[in-house]
Amino acid sequence: MAKIATVLTNLFEDSEYTEPADAFKEAGHEVVTIEKEAGKEVKGKQEKATVKIDLGIDEANPDDFDALFIPGGFSPDQLRADDRFVQFVKKFMDDKKPVFAICHGPQLLITAKTLDGRDATGYKSIKVDMENAGAKYADKEVVVCQNQLVTSRTPDDIPAFVRESKKLLEGK
Repeated sequence: MAKIATVLTNLFEDSEYTEPADAFKEAGHEVVTIEKEAGKEVKGKQEKATVKIDLGIDEANPDDFDALFIPGGFSPDQLRADDRFVQFVKKFMDDKKPVFAICHGPQLLITAKTLDGRDATGYKSIKVDMENAGAKYADKEVVVCQNQLVTSRTPDDIPAFVRESKKLLEGK
């Protein structure tokens, strides 16, 4: 089963973390949360979810994980201001490991300069940013690129996002 690194901080979109994380766990995968410091609790922007952080970014090594999950909300925009998270995310893309980013999650991929030439989607307010980063933006519930990158737009797209993410995790 896969070990999935999940980067998030306060103001993540609650359902965009909880629903995929629960689905991954139900399928037997391990979901490891990563923020600036281990043991901290972060809260979703809807205040429906509180998540205890497993690892601080300085303790997290991308080589220890099979895949990366980036929930949306305001969390990705905050994390991309920290070069440690940008480099962490970039390593997954460079190593061609599965990456799952929903809603504003692609903001971290934009900052890591890893979307050039990629088919992707995201929340409509970051469409131009994604295009400026070289992504081929598609307004679809889920986009899978090169059997590595899974992106979706909003919480309404979670079922398709989970379905395609789990497909990439098969055999891990």
